[in-house]
Amino acid sequence: MKLPKMIMFDYGQTLIAEGKFDGEAGIRAVLKYAKKNPYQISAKQLQEFAKTLNREIGRYDPDVRKSSHIEVHNHLFQNYLYQYFDIEIDLSAEEVEKVFWDSSADRKPTKNVELLLRFLSEKDIRTAVISNISFSGKALEERIGTLIPDHNFEFIIATSEYVFRKPHSRIFELALRKAKLDARDVWYCGDNAFFDVEGASKSGLCPVWYRGALDQENRIIPGMDCLAINDWMELIDYLKGNQ
Repeated sequence: MKLPKMIMFDYGQTLIAEGKFDGEAGIRAVLKYAKKNPYQISAKQLQEFAKTLNREIGRYDPDVRKSSHIEVHNHLFQNYLYQYFDIEIDLSAEEVEKVFWDSSADRKPTKNVELLLRFLSEKDIRTAVISNISFSGKALEERIGTLIPDHNFEFIIATSEYVFRKPHSRIFELALRKAKLDARDVWYCGDNAFFDVEGASKSGLCPVWYRGALDQENRIIPGMDCLAINDWMELIDYLKGNQ
């Protein structure tokens, strides 16, 4: 197999390992900036309401998400969430998002990903990111820049900004057009067997299934052949072996 001209990456559990998501903690942090909360709605009550809204739009239902390929931007969601209860937050939409995200989960780069990115840069293999995420593109870029400051990603696509989400071919096509490359020249690395592996494969990219940050019991096996790795050092060795 020839070396790729570019490798694109998923964000969550691929580039960055995020701990268990705690939406209530995130909302609690945001409510500290409330200048108006006439009904004295608590973080717990808001989180329960957020869960109801999410169920209605199929935002985190695995089965619904497989059939729904449209992303809901977090700014729209948080506008509805707080304004429904006439809560006014003394922050911009971008600041609300950042406070919420920073307070809702721990995060760190996946093991050896920085070594992989350095290796790819040395080999002139271009890199980029496509993430299924409701947070804004700005928030995603800032988070990646903070956690992996030495990256050389040519672009970072947050699906919230582009309507379509993986596995829809439109989001992969957009990335390929940005890169000005054919699908056969690009590899895509991700942890999710359906959205990442199958989505990339059906769009003509070479899929790489990264399993290093996954819970063994919750792994879903991809429905097609792919390069499967448990550590980014394995991908470095694979690329070296195909030079």
